[in-house]
Amino acid sequence: MARAQDGDQLAYSRLLKAIVPVIRALVRRKIYQDDAFVEDVVQEVLLAVHRVRHTYDPQRPFLPWLSAIISARAIDALRARGRRECWEVADEEAMLEHPDASIADGHDRLAPAQEVNNLLSRLPDRQRQMVELVHLSEMSLAEAAANSSMTLSAVKSVLHRAFITLRRHKDTHHE
Repeated sequence: MARAQDGDQLAYSRLLKAIVPVIRALVRRKIYQDDAFVEDVVQEVLLAVHRVRHTYDPQRPFLPWLSAIISARAIDALRARGRRECWEVADEEAMLEHPDASIADGHDRLAPAQEVNNLLSRLPDRQRQMVELVHLSEMSLAEAAANSSMTLSAVKSVLHRAFITLRRHKDTHHE
């Protein structure tokens, strides 16, 4: 590397050829991905070595300097991949098995407010009142308890039962 820094192109070419297997092995230790991803990181490391070769101090060992570059590029690549990956999976078969009923029968979907009213109408009065106070009027649980002359734990219990009722209705409605 010292000779490459002095402008010896042959030494630089030999260095790059010699370090590729080392880079590849160290990248594979740091990331457990497919070969194409590993090769992309190897290329990124080679580019980084080229860009920052002037920072190498010939008085120090070469491998730790190279390892620091490899670690940085591997981390960067994993972060970039994590940002790019789509974590939502489209299951085409499930979508075909459960088509939207409103599309299948040609009717327009209910407006969101109508859907909410439809769901709330299925709840007993006290459960509906608690859902309206806490989730629609955005009251705190303590405010809803004071407003309805109930204890805080009673409000929590009523809300819990309301959501169980709504889930049960949703599950039987979609079967």
